[in-house]
Amino acid sequence: MNALGNSYPDIMDVVDKCMALVKDEVNDLDKLNIIICGKSGVGKSTLINSVFREDICETGFGRPVTQEMRRWEREGFPLAIYDTKGFELDKDVQKNIKDGIITAIREGYNKNDIGERIHCIWYCVATPSDRFEDDEAKWLKELAAMPELKDVPILVILTKSYSKKQAAKMRDYILEVTPEVAQVVCVLAQDYEMEDDMPPVKAYGLDTLVNVMAGLLPASLQKALANIQKVSLEQKVQVARNVMYGFVSTAITEAAAPIPLADAAMLVPTQITMIAAIATVFGVHIGRNSLVSILSATLGAGGATIIGRNVVSNIFKFFPGIGTAAGIAIGAATAGALTLALGETFIQIMSRVFVGEFEVKDLEGPKGRKLISKIFNTQSKVASESIKSILPNG
Repeated sequence: MNALGNSYPDIMDVVDKCMALVKDEVNDLDKLNIIICGKSGVGKSTLINSVFREDICETGFGRPVTQEMRRWEREGFPLAIYDTKGFELDKDVQKNIKDGIITAIREGYNKNDIGERIHCIWYCVATPSDRFEDDEAKWLKELAAMPELKDVPILVILTKSYSKKQAAKMRDYILEVTPEVAQVVCVLAQDYEMEDDMPPVKAYGLDTLVNVMAGLLPASLQKALANIQKVSLEQKVQVARNVMYGFVSTAITEAAAPIPLADAAMLVPTQITMIAAIATVFGVHIGRNSLVSILSATLGAGGATIIGRNVVSNIFKFFPGIGTAAGIAIGAATAGALTLALGETFIQIMSRVFVGEFEVKDLEGPKGRKLISKIFNTQSKVASESIKSILPNG
């Protein structure tokens, strides 16, 4: 029994456990490996540093892989970028780059470790050039035809796409002449200042790039992509919800008997592991004080216990005199619904931090706790309706 008079673990113990789990989750992510190539001056470094939440090509350590390629990575960050020299029209340069790509793919595949394999190739073309050379199309066709690349999608990225009309025209042309590539994506990595007092052209397309890549990567790499990218809320939420649903299923399985009306503490280990997993997906650093606010407004101070009691009490009103089998079903459904409510609450909080509505540290005060409680209460009502909808005559 803690100071609250129930069987919940002390809130600080829960916070410490959650923070340790976040660290473990990040360390367990498979590394995403991308080869990026294209002509000189197409903006490869700007693109990479605009998509990912670490400026890996500026502050990372690039080590030579071949004479034509360097590998950029940062310790503790699950991404490696294989950057090739500028793709010019010289046939020897083209061959050397292609040979280097094949070598990197073969070496990674032979290690039989998904974290060492090449997962995607980005070929960058600058839209303002308004040119996609025949030699480029031929090179991509030959590359795509290599047996080693059958599981490595090639994305053509039209960088510096100041004119969407021009970019769309080039996109259609490239898809026509190189149908072997997985997709062509138009992007403007940073806002572009126009002349003569014209409004700037806003950056766009980076979220599309991430969403397209997510559709091409295996399921085991989705969490790593979500963690490292900083442009697509859609992809983060999708992965976070998939993670959450897995824990909801676990909570339902664990609930072999009805949850006691005064206590849902049996769910806490599953729920804090879920929170750590979702935090990893969003790649947001959550300080100790902020985590205390989040957990005390939900799990702590009897949060889930009170919600559980209310949910189960309401259901018993609808089904007086229910038997053991029905009680077990209600207990399992309640466990799932409580975990779902907590997961959705945390996803909403992380989503609002992601879009800049507030910072994580803003959760530490009374105003932050009030917001968390409001979201949790709303999600709990939804959870209550979910339980009734899956019960007989619900």
